[in-house]
Amino acid sequence: MPSISTDTNTWIPKKGQPLSFSQSHDINPVILPDEHSVGLAMFNQLQEVANNKQGDINIALLGGRGAQALHKHLGELAKGSSIDALLARLNVFTQDALAPMHMDNGLSFVRDFERLLGDDFFKKIKSFTPMQTQTDDILHEMDKYLDKMNALGGLDVFFLGHGPEAQGASHLAYIKPGSGADINDIAGIIPISNTILEHHISKFKAGGSSVSAEDEAECRSAKYILTLGPAAILSAKKIVQSVVDADSAPAKKITYKNVLNTTLATEHDAILAQLDKNPGLWVRFHPNVVSYVLPNVLQD
Repeated sequence: MPSISTDTNTWIPKKGQPLSFSQSHDINPVILPDEHSVGLAMFNQLQEVANNKQGDINIALLGGRGAQALHKHLGELAKGSSIDALLARLNVFTQDALAPMHMDNGLSFVRDFERLLGDDFFKKIKSFTPMQTQTDDILHEMDKYLDKMNALGGLDVFFLGHGPEAQGASHLAYIKPGSGADINDIAGIIPISNTILEHHISKFKAGGSSVSAEDEAECRSAKYILTLGPAAILSAKKIVQSVVDADSAPAKKITYKNVLNTTLATEHDAILAQLDKNPGLWVRFHPNVVSYVLPNVLQD
C-alpha cells in the first residue's frame, strides 16, 4: 500500500491482473423526458442484470442528483414485498466519501442514501459497505473496503454520473482533471479544497438534508475525498450513467458533448494525457455503457 499524502493525490493500485486500454467506444445517449423516467430506466437496468445472473449482485450507488429518482423508487418498492428477492441479492457499495468524518454526520453520502432509500431498503439488502470515514487509518479501511469488493467478484453495475469541470472537461466520481489517475488505480485519497467543501454543503442543504451546526463544522474540517478510480470503472461489468441536471449545471451541456465527440488517441501515453485532462472520457473505454440524459443536456 502507498503512504497517504496531505499534499498530492494518493492512488491505490488494483491487485491482480493489470488492465490495459482496449478499443474505445462511442457513447449513444438515451434521451428520456424527465428524471422519474431516468430513475425507472436505471431500475430496469438493475432488474435486467438480476435476470441474467444467478447469485449476488454487486452495485456502486451514485450520489447526488443523478440517481435520486432511482433511490426514491427503490425506497418505495422496499416498503412492500415485490422486489424483496432482488434486494436480498444486493451487495451495495458507495463510490466516494469525505474523511475524516463521523459516519452519522448529516453531510455524509451515507446519511443521504438512508434518507432517500429508507430503512426498509437497508434492512432487506444482503450487505451495505460504505467507505469508512470515522478512522485514524484511512488507507487500512480503504484496503478492507476494496478487498471485500474484490472478494465478491467486483461490481456488476457501477451507477455513474458526470460532473462539469473548467475548460469543457468533466469528472467521474471524484476523478478530476489533473488528478494523475492511471488505468490500474482502483481508488484514491484526495486532499480536499475549501471550494469543494462549500459546494458539497450547499448541495446537501438544497437537496433537503438535515444538517446540524456540529455536522457542518465537522464537514468543514474534512481533509480528504475518498473515491473509486478508473480501474473500478473499467472493471465493472456494466456502467449505467445518468446526466439529469443541466438546468442547475448548464456547463454539462458542453462537457457531456465533449465526452461524446472527442477523438481519442490510440497510443497509451497520449490516451492517458487525454484522460487526465478530461476524466469524463474514461467511460469511452468501457464496452458496456448505458447513458441516460434529459433532452436539455443535448440542447445548445
